[in-house]
Amino acid sequence: MSKKANKTLIGAFVVGAIALLVLGLAVFGSGKLFSKTNKYVLFFEGSVRGLALGAPVTFKGVKIGTVKDISLVFDPESRFAFIPVIIETTPQLIKDAPLQRDSKNVQYLIQNGLRAQLDMQSLLTGQLAVSLDFFPDKPARLLGLMKEYTEIPTIQSPFGELQKNIGEIPLKDIAFNLQESTRSLNIALKETRETLIFDIENTLREVTQAARSVRLLAEYLEQHPEALIKGKKEN
Repeated sequence: MSKKANKTLIGAFVVGAIALLVLGLAVFGSGKLFSKTNKYVLFFEGSVRGLALGAPVTFKGVKIGTVKDISLVFDPESRFAFIPVIIETTPQLIKDAPLQRDSKNVQYLIQNGLRAQLDMQSLLTGQLAVSLDFFPDKPARLLGLMKEYTEIPTIQSPFGELQKNIGEIPLKDIAFNLQESTRSLNIALKETRETLIFDIENTLREVTQAARSVRLLAEYLEQHPEALIKGKKEN
């Protein structure tokens, strides 16, 4: 009887422990053990610097998932390296679940303009997030390099386009032209200054000569007043 009681007690203890473990996972894991998640792959143009694992994935500004993986894949056909970003979304976070694993549903959303882009989380830290939204005017660019995941096309973010536009500005040419303009202006000002100084010096020289002539004439008339009287008689 004692052996049966011990086995029953041990069995009850094991069942209770398992029940407590499942309850703890459900409560402290925020239900993640039983929640359904979908994974998608994104291929962004350019650098993904600032995008880290665990970064939020938002749909029209509402968080629906996180970034699960960022890797580097080399395509032997194009001889180009691509950066696939794997995101994981939780459809339960969205009413009517617009992002389900149903490929037809996802293709329908893509045809209607569903696109992903990098979004700035913080200007101070430079951290990025993945933002999903509808851009029907943007063409769908699909690479199809990872067949195990449904691919969502990507577009450039506003700050990415700004960086690209800044990169296309011929800063060296502008700086060279500005330097040349400054040099030409300095030469013109120097020539103008030299010309002005020369004209002033000539004017001062002529005024000095005229004053000297007037002074000599005054001294002569002072010493020979008869010349002045004679001149008046002749007039």
